[in-house]
Amino acid sequence: MKINNKKRRKSKFQSTIINPTRFSTSQIKYYLILIPIALIMILPILYIFVTAFKPIDELTKWPPSFFVYKPTLSNFSDLFNLSDQTRIPVSRYLFNSITVSLITVILTIFISTLAGFALSKLKFKLNGVIMKINTIALMFVSASIAIPKYLIVEKLGLTNTFFVNIIPSLAMPVGLFLIKQFIDLIPDELIESARMDGASNFEVYFKVIIPLIMPAIATVAILSFQSAWNDTSASINYIDEDALKTFAYYLSTLVTAENTVAGAGMLAASTLIMFLPNLLVFIFLQSRVMDTMAHSGIK
Repeated sequence: MKINNKKRRKSKFQSTIINPTRFSTSQIKYYLILIPIALIMILPILYIFVTAFKPIDELTKWPPSFFVYKPTLSNFSDLFNLSDQTRIPVSRYLFNSITVSLITVILTIFISTLAGFALSKLKFKLNGVIMKINTIALMFVSASIAIPKYLIVEKLGLTNTFFVNIIPSLAMPVGLFLIKQFIDLIPDELIESARMDGASNFEVYFKVIIPLIMPAIATVAILSFQSAWNDTSASINYIDEDALKTFAYYLSTLVTAENTVAGAGMLAASTLIMFLPNLLVFIFLQSRVMDTMAHSGIK
């Protein structure tokens, strides 16, 4: 009787597995809930793609339609032609944004991981003070530090230079906090064993820490890229030359360059161009982000 009861309990448990390795009928009830939710969530993304290819008559149609019936590339050609008339091609703005975003992501990851390793595993006098300052910095919104930030940038002589798009963005308190908390989960014994084998601090950082915190690095990369790619503050506050400004700034001034109706198509096309890199970066790194969410509750 005991054996039969065990078999029944085992079979009952197997029939209610939430995430089996193969398709199971127990998953159907979850699909019935998740698929409609996924379809609703994907509608805004689909609308961005569809709107970019709508001709002007469909963009101004009332009531508006969701789908495009006569797709056209004229919105993109008008966008490039308009930038040619202003003597700064749109490719220049795109080049600036791509360059700024890539350099910012690489440097932010390096600074955040190196500082996180030092604050988590190295012992020095100002360790706790620096971490408290970083935690306090999380509470400030960008508007509250606009004036001190401008004064610092001006004192450093970065105004009206290409580097002003990059250097102010390297301070990322949330990235340092996330990396530091993730490194705290790494056992000290693992680092001590590496040091006993003759590894220096930099060797421990590159060969032990970095491979173990890749999920957190992916999350910081996404946050850093989105911040740099969508940022317009540097172009507005610190730069006068249009050739040094980014595509996000160009997008913010696009509607004012033409009237709202005529510029609707170009605005839709540029919105798609702005949205695509964010989508691709997240799709490429989303599995790592899910790993970060899973590890965040492990102590």
